[in-house]
Parts: sequence; structure tokens; C-alpha cells
Amino acid sequence: MKTGIQLITAERARQINEEGYTLALDSLYKPGELTSAAICYAIVGGSSPKIRESVHVQAAMGLKPKGWPWGVESWKPGQDHSVDSRVRELTKAGALLAAEIDRLLNMQ
Repeated sequence: MKTGIQLITAERARQINEEGYTLALDSLYKPGELTSAAICYAIVGGSSPKIRESVHVQAAMGLKPKGWPWGVESWKPGQDHSVDSRVRELTKAGALLAAEIDRLLNMQ
């Protein structure tokens, strides 16, 4: 079983290698966008089943959470209330925070 940091590292590598979200592309985001996306995933990943259910209903209706910085098509919460879905959401949050840290460090 991988640790949280290993999962986050693997997700960040996947974002770069499979999705093309390189440091050069990340540098084009407005300040706070990556952090806002991370917060959205962290909130849903750490929420109660009742809140998670409302997030799923909204997503099914094509709605994104308040604070999500991009289009609804890029909002991809887990499909259920399982530990695996919650870990996946928190992993995405961690990888987005890592991307924001790298973006800020690159600005120096």
C-alpha cells in the first residue's frame, strides 16, 4: 500500500505525463486557481456522506462547486462515498497544491 505522499507524487506525475499539465502550462494560471481547485477536492474528500451526496447531485446536474476555478467538465469528484473515492479526491488536492508550490517557486 502506498503512502499519501506516494499517491500525491504519482498523481502529479500523471498530471504532467498524461494530461500535459507541465510547469510551463501551470505558470499560465492566475494566482490562486490551482489552490482553489485543491481546496474543492479537499473539501469533498473530507466531507460527510450528506455533503458528498449533495456534491454528486450537483455534479450530475452539470454544476461545479463554488470556488472551482474552471469549467464544470474538469470537475471530477469520486463516484461514491468509498474510502477509495475519498482518497482519490484528497490525492488530487495534494497534487494540485504541489503544482501551485512549483508554480510559485518558478516565479522567483
